[in-house]
Amino acid sequence: MISYCNNRTNRFSDSSQTPSERQSSRERFPEWLKRPVPPGGQKFAVERRLAGRGLHTVCKEAKCPNRCECYGAGKATFLIMGDVCSRSCSFCSVESGIPGSLDPDEPEKLCTAAKELGLRYVVITSVTRDDLPDGGASHFAKTVGELKQRIPGIGVEVLVPDFKGNTASIDTVVSSGIDVFNHNIETIPRLYPSIRPQANYRQSLNVLRYAAQLQKTLQIKSGVMLGLGEKDTEVLKSFEDLRKAGCTILTIGQYLQPSPSQARVVEFIAPQQFEHYNARAREMGFIEVAAGPFVRSSYRAGEIFEKIQNHSGTTDT
Repeated sequence: MISYCNNRTNRFSDSSQTPSERQSSRERFPEWLKRPVPPGGQKFAVERRLAGRGLHTVCKEAKCPNRCECYGAGKATFLIMGDVCSRSCSFCSVESGIPGSLDPDEPEKLCTAAKELGLRYVVITSVTRDDLPDGGASHFAKTVGELKQRIPGIGVEVLVPDFKGNTASIDTVVSSGIDVFNHNIETIPRLYPSIRPQANYRQSLNVLRYAAQLQKTLQIKSGVMLGLGEKDTEVLKSFEDLRKAGCTILTIGQYLQPSPSQARVVEFIAPQQFEHYNARAREMGFIEVAAGPFVRSSYRAGEIFEKIQNHSGTTDT
């Protein structure tokens, strides 16, 4: 698992490795992937509050390298519908298997936690639930509705699975009152068979396109991981595909192997290359782009949304 808040430098190691193996892993990381650990702040209070309500976060389940920073600031990205995914993508450390029953009280629990944390912008994602007829879309909508009703003015972003391309499920989520619709393509199409074997690149683009067409004012967001063996031309082509699909916000980050069970890192992308991709994406017309080694789909999502609001001159949420 990723090491958090217990060393002066935040580096990445797996607890199943021997000390010598962990040391070797650290030495392989370039300098730009070594950074001081931020102060703990509200980290333990956030963990206790979420655990006490039986809530999950993608921060913890996906072993996010930004977990200490976000928890310390009193923020978290909620993972709904359990912590077991019906798919088994090779990049993801979330447990794969047969998911359990939905908790009908989860929307209320999540809303209460958001109020207690004082959140003004909430990001909700989920495990993939191919076992459910609607893929969990109605549960997403119920959760969004609870937040919008009980916390006036709150901004809500959803990071959804592909729902197997089911347009009725996308209708349900988009009409729930969300501010940002996020679905990650994750990588370039050539790598899908090894990285996202149960997904389809074109289907993911169609999910984004359909959501964009449903509600013209909705912000459409997607994310890409780099370092899995993609070529520059392939990355830029995926950016173009996303813009044509109506995507307005793009996140670009470095893939980091969360444990020995996941796909290995092929390349560490230099900060200058992230700057290059940021510039190219903006040239293509993306309204906002977040690019860097530690960027993740929900990382500082509220700040990105606030920038967009400032650009448009709105102050609704």
